[in-house]
Amino acid sequence: MSADGSKAASIQPGNPSPLGATWDGHGVNFAFFSETAEGIDLCLFDEAASPTPTSAIRISQRTDHVWHVYVAGIGPGQRYACRVHGRYDPANGLRFNSSKLLIDPYAKAIEGEVNWDERVYGYRVGGRHEDLRRDHRSNAAFIPRCVVIDPSFDWGEDRPPVIPWNDTIIYELHVKGFTAKHPEIPQPQRGTYAALGSECVIRHLRRLGITAVELLPIHHFVTEQRLAEQGLANYWGYNPIGYFAPASRYSSSGARGQQVAEFKEMVKRLHAAGIEVILDVVYNHTAEGNHLGPTLCFRGFDNAAYYRLQPDNRRYYLDYTGCGNSLNIRHPNTLRLVMDSLRYWVREMHVDGFRFDLATTLARHPEHMDRYGNFLSSIFQDPVLARVKIIAEPWDLGDAGYQLGAFLPGWSEWNGRFRDCVRDYWRGADQTLAELASRFTGSSDLFQASGRHPRASINFVTCHDGFTLRDLVSYNEKHNEANGEANRDGENYNRSWNCGVEGTTEDPGINALRARQMRNLLASLFMSQGVPMLLAGDEIGRTQRGNNNAYCQDNETSWLDWSSIDKAMLDYTCALIALRRNHPVFRRKSWFTGRPLRPKQNKDIGWFKPDGTEMSSEDWSAGFAKSLGIYLNGRGIPDLDTSGKRIVDDTFYVILNAHYEPLDFVIPERGWARSWQRILDTAQGFIQDDARFSAGVTLRVEARSAVVLRRLS
Repeated sequence: MSADGSKAASIQPGNPSPLGATWDGHGVNFAFFSETAEGIDLCLFDEAASPTPTSAIRISQRTDHVWHVYVAGIGPGQRYACRVHGRYDPANGLRFNSSKLLIDPYAKAIEGEVNWDERVYGYRVGGRHEDLRRDHRSNAAFIPRCVVIDPSFDWGEDRPPVIPWNDTIIYELHVKGFTAKHPEIPQPQRGTYAALGSECVIRHLRRLGITAVELLPIHHFVTEQRLAEQGLANYWGYNPIGYFAPASRYSSSGARGQQVAEFKEMVKRLHAAGIEVILDVVYNHTAEGNHLGPTLCFRGFDNAAYYRLQPDNRRYYLDYTGCGNSLNIRHPNTLRLVMDSLRYWVREMHVDGFRFDLATTLARHPEHMDRYGNFLSSIFQDPVLARVKIIAEPWDLGDAGYQLGAFLPGWSEWNGRFRDCVRDYWRGADQTLAELASRFTGSSDLFQASGRHPRASINFVTCHDGFTLRDLVSYNEKHNEANGEANRDGENYNRSWNCGVEGTTEDPGINALRARQMRNLLASLFMSQGVPMLLAGDEIGRTQRGNNNAYCQDNETSWLDWSSIDKAMLDYTCALIALRRNHPVFRRKSWFTGRPLRPKQNKDIGWFKPDGTEMSSEDWSAGFAKSLGIYLNGRGIPDLDTSGKRIVDDTFYVILNAHYEPLDFVIPERGWARSWQRILDTAQGFIQDDARFSAGVTLRVEARSAVVLRRLS
């Protein structure tokens, strides 16, 4: 076949739907959207590295802005890319350049990476107003190839685990970093989808009690030229170029479609273990950057449709992400792209949910967040997405970008205020007690008014972006020198944790205090209402040696070191999660009321001072107070189990002391309970000893520690 279609018998008009490349067993239908293109060439390649296609087909059929063609006799493994014809007029938002091969926006598999060269840009690099001058050189030697896939897969008896929100424990991890150094995984499989679905990984997740893994971005992504030239890499993956394609760098079996089957097998194995798979997705921007970025995909297909351009100068992009561009979700085809992608990952790849990076950007209309705009409304009414978990990172970098609590019912949100408040409380900051009470009970101040429930709050104290748990209590300053930005990137500082010197130390007292603070933070996380999220490796004491922005560190800085496990912390974390799992009072479906649920019962929750008397409104406003007793009534939870019976649980008394010295706490009078058993003391680690305490007695609680008592009678 040639550009003039000399083998026309192999070519048919095809269909405008579905978009992308679709194999039917006899040939492949190709369909590409472009509203303003003047023509599209489909380029087929036999060899990955060949700069010259074996055939180029000018697509002549166009239906409703979709260019389509059917090519008989080709199938899975076929490499392809496109050249799109049209005006190169950046001042008016048009950046067509038929000299540049483009990745299909709907490609299901992508082979290879971007090899940085001046020819990957649509303009002549250098000089003033450089992006206004079109570059006519081919980029074919430097651009990945799309691959036609065989979508068939034996899912067997696979069923989504469908874990209720209130039973969910999320574990945020990086596919490569989690297994790159795992000694039980064969070397060729380390850092891959296959490794994540392996027996030893699943054994660890089940031991912890994890119900869902949240994977850092696995859509095919690009390492920026700046990082590549420094010998670094985009490790986290927040630089996407293929919203349907699992990143081939995490495949142990190949890149010509094998990555798709390997991803599916990973999901199948995790599901068999009762573990859901949530994807961290980046639909707010792409790897093409600003007006000086490369032409890889969307920019070359239809720049003005896919990206938000400045209305008064369409040469430039609106950037709410800090990454140079923002996807134009207001355009119906770009919205379709996102929705088609989400449905594809649910229907074909069997994933169980999504965490939307910088989700506020997706809901902007035009400058403010629109709760009932195209994107949020589309998610809300979609029957496929209605059955999966939907999580927002509720902020972006634009004006009024912090929108925690503003998303619609059905959404859960990363609760950055939980993280900040819990950290501040345990490091001894003033004016934290009242907010801590709200965060501990599910952040009703943020979510209740909109008719939502505690599940709306995704609670975390650490995540991929920032210090690990061990580093949080070990460093007062960031140490990001290895990132090549003179330590200017990442948060400016961490704040003192009163743990002594920074970094590693042999001082047993300092190390004991650090371990205690880690236990305090984890106890707050898993005993709070809402949905807890644990950063992978925090349970084994992982350190990044003070790097709090390891986005470009694809090396031992970021990889989990399985040869150096803090066994005591691992055991403690497992026990904490088991405590939460075994007692519904820590994971209620509904809000506390502060009132008795039935006549002659105690309140569902009570707040106490160290002297054993209930807190008054004046006590909450005492900014210096750093201690609190919390009564959690398990005898009459207003939730029902799966059989419709009312849940009855144990009752607990949680004591929090963030003071720098020990405090005596009087256990509340007999009307609340007659006797208690201590089951947790973070000063010592998780315990369940024979110590029993009667109402009215005094209990010494060590400095910066938490104690949990369970009611006996």
